[in-house]
Order: sequence, then structure tokens, then C-alpha cells
Amino acid sequence: MTQDELKLAVAQAAIAYVVEDEIIGVGTGSTANFFIDELAKIKHKIKGAVASSEATASRLRGHGIAVYDLNDVSSMSVYIDGADEITASGAMIKGGGAALTREKIVASVAKSFVCIADGSKLVNLLGKFPLPVEVIPMARQSVIRALNAIGGDAKLRMKDGAALLTDNGNIIVDIHGLQIADPIALEAQINNIVGVVTVGLFAAQGANVCLLGTEDGVKTLQF
Repeated sequence: MTQDELKLAVAQAAIAYVVEDEIIGVGTGSTANFFIDELAKIKHKIKGAVASSEATASRLRGHGIAVYDLNDVSSMSVYIDGADEITASGAMIKGGGAALTREKIVASVAKSFVCIADGSKLVNLLGKFPLPVEVIPMARQSVIRALNAIGGDAKLRMKDGAALLTDNGNIIVDIHGLQIADPIALEAQINNIVGVVTVGLFAAQGANVCLLGTEDGVKTLQF
């Protein structure tokens, strides 16, 4: 199976976690896009969705799915999103699509986080995928110095010759070359750096379930 076929398989499996007549949280990225397309097939069964990015909101609306502001939603049963890496304990690196802050916010309101990923995303140790950090632009250099002091190589993420900007108007610094033995501790350490909005470690509040696409079918991991 191709990687896209694996992503489609887990997206289809995730529909079973959608609670009818409720608002659900929806993530950002290629695997989440497959899920949105599947969700459109049962849109009449849900009240709507909260999007973790402007791109996701646009795709949801394009399918005729109502998009709610998180401030108008008191609770959600489930948040469904992909991951750049995930461990057997449910800790994740997210932020390859630069939506890590909004993803973490929306996920924090949901009762359950269902991660959908192809088998290549399951790792023993987080860090091969560069760890994204959303940063206030004026703090770019001071944060890069602080991140380099942790170990690893912090680099500003660029797009079309300029610093990539998030939906929040901030920049992304990616830390390359990490081997993250204690993701919960590192998440707290980086979040405490002045000028950091949030780090793309989802470990203190990781996934509750991972639907993992493999050549042998979709495997369900419970955390």
C-alpha cells in the first residue's frame, strides 16, 4: 500500500470515533485532510467542527461542514488529527504543518485525542523529525540561543525565501538532531522559554488512541 492509501485507511477508521449530533475537533495536515473528506460523507450526522487552522476551516467549509469558533464551544467529545511522530506511550511531535499551537489548544478542550497516522510515524524515540517551536518574532534570536543550549540545531523555518508565518502571525523554529528521552520534561522546559508560544511536543497531554495504518490493516493503540 502507498502512504496515501494508509492515510486513507486510518481516516476511514477514525469515522467510528465521531460522535453524532456533536461538534468535533479536526486537525491539520495531509492525513487530517483525508479525514475531512471522509467526514463530509456523514456531515448530516454531526453539528459541525472546530478547526485547528485556517486551511482546515477552508476545507471543512468547502464540504459544507459548519465551522465553530472554539470560544463558542464548551466541550468536545473528540479531537482527530495526525502526527509527525508518535511513541508507544502516545507522546507525539506535531507541527510539520505549522499549526501546532491551535492544534494543542483545540485538543486540550476535547475529551479524547484520536491520532491517525501511517505506520512510519511510530517511533521508539522522538526527535528524528525536527521539533517545531512557535515563537514570537521579536524573540527569534534569543529563543534560538536558548534552544541551541538544550542540544540540537535550531533553525528558522523558511518559505519562499522568507520566514514562514503561522496563522497566529508568529514564526516557527525547528530543532534538528534531538533524541528526546523525556518528552514531558522537555515540553515543560521549552514552554518556559520566554518568547515561546508553544512547542510541538504533545506529551503532557498526548494521544488517547492511535489508529496506525500498516500493511496488515489498521492497528489500534490505546494509551
